[in-house]
Amino acid sequence: MAKFVIAGEANCPYYAKAELLADSLQKNLPNFQIFKITQHPDAWEEWLKDVCEKNKWSHKNSPIIWRELLDRGGKGMLLGGYNEFLEHAQLYYGVTSSMTTEMMMVIAQENLETHIQKPLEKDSLTDIVSSLQVWITSASSPASYNLIPILASGEVFGPDKEISLVLFDDQQVEEHLQSLVMEMEDLVSPVLRHVSICTQVEEAFLQAHVVIILDDRIEKEVTTLESYIRSRMPRCQLLGHLLEKNAHDSVRVLVGGKSFVNLKTVLLMRFAPRLVRNIVAVALGVEGQAKAVLARKLKTAPSCIKNVIIWGNISGNNYVDLRKARIYNHECAIWAPPQFSHPILNVIFDSEWLTKEFVKTIETLTATGKQFGSILAAHSISTTLKYWYHGSPPGEIVSLGVLSEGQFGIPEGIVFSMPVKFENGTWVVLTDLEDIEISEQIMTRMTHDLIQEKLIALGDLMTFQAYQSVYEESLDSKQEPDEFMPNGRTFLQYNVPPSPPPPGNSAWFAHSSGTRLLLL
Repeated sequence: MAKFVIAGEANCPYYAKAELLADSLQKNLPNFQIFKITQHPDAWEEWLKDVCEKNKWSHKNSPIIWRELLDRGGKGMLLGGYNEFLEHAQLYYGVTSSMTTEMMMVIAQENLETHIQKPLEKDSLTDIVSSLQVWITSASSPASYNLIPILASGEVFGPDKEISLVLFDDQQVEEHLQSLVMEMEDLVSPVLRHVSICTQVEEAFLQAHVVIILDDRIEKEVTTLESYIRSRMPRCQLLGHLLEKNAHDSVRVLVGGKSFVNLKTVLLMRFAPRLVRNIVAVALGVEGQAKAVLARKLKTAPSCIKNVIIWGNISGNNYVDLRKARIYNHECAIWAPPQFSHPILNVIFDSEWLTKEFVKTIETLTATGKQFGSILAAHSISTTLKYWYHGSPPGEIVSLGVLSEGQFGIPEGIVFSMPVKFENGTWVVLTDLEDIEISEQIMTRMTHDLIQEKLIALGDLMTFQAYQSVYEESLDSKQEPDEFMPNGRTFLQYNVPPSPPPPGNSAWFAHSSGTRLLLL
């Protein structure tokens, strides 16, 4: 085996001529092998000096060509420059070069451009790989359109952390995605290193650090709640397998939207078992809606209300807990500093509004999806992601959908919204909170729908059966409801019949009985 090393200045015409001759020999001779080295003209002399000193050679021009003697451990034997290499080729192989001077100059210039471009491409690839890989599914949706500027602002991951954004969607919207990429590049964001699209399913989530799952389109007409639930299964199974196979080990997956959020999250976990703790359901949208309703009543800003807890099914039969809720900067007879707060139940004197109108308003918002638009979805996702990376505000309670491990008496194996805090890059369930016990009847109601959704999606149950207690049966028979005291607290519940799907939108279903519970 004859192995030759050809090294030279990237813009040297004689290196170009030697390279072409060597390529021809390697192509036609089975035992002829070449290895090429190019150096920038500014670095050539120093590099050549080091090589010659190391091998005790004497050579001053470009190119330098030597033969590595493989039978002697790779020791190099200097051949010389282009003329010596040409003589060697003519003598041993009967081959010569017919390259013109003009062609030599053209190839030399191309070699220089290639030499300069290679490190740039390498640096670019390194930048992309070292930046945070963020994927958005259903990237052509309005929620994605509102989410992208927030991610590109540096507010979520920090002003010093570069991100590479990948927009994942179907091929039929590829043209729209290309337009979106161009618009994103126009932002000139200092943290947005790279933007690309992906429409090939097998390439989804490659080395992803963050994956945001948005509501996907419904391709087929569905007319029943059961058929809609089952229609979620294939998509979640596919995405779960791709996450398990392609995503980075530390990937953080957020499931957002307003349609069967808990169900989609638990199905993803089923098909991506190594990432169970890395997948969460975003509940801040519902939490924000509750705070806004309270703020309008108290004539304050929603940001002044903290620690509202959302329990249960984020996009369905969930419960608003105000037992830990507090209001800051509230005007009252006694002045207090900004850090002082009041329990919110101590400043709402209209108990009838709280137990009737407030409950009904929140229930209606969830049952119809009204006011849960793309802006709210984008904001709740980005805020949850920000907390996950940088921690939630100290002392504040955050609602998050996570896989139950039996906390608070919740059955294991379902995704359930519960109180957490974010710290040190992870989330922690606040099991040490006092006075938030939940009665068995309330827990049964909250978990019933989630368990049935999961069973229907997996094919273990054919028909969805809404939970109905003896108490509700009295409501159905138009008997006046009684007040009762679970865990020593007043508990009022009101039943609102489910509404039919809006015309022309068979993908939206009122969930279960639509009952809202307010824990006081």
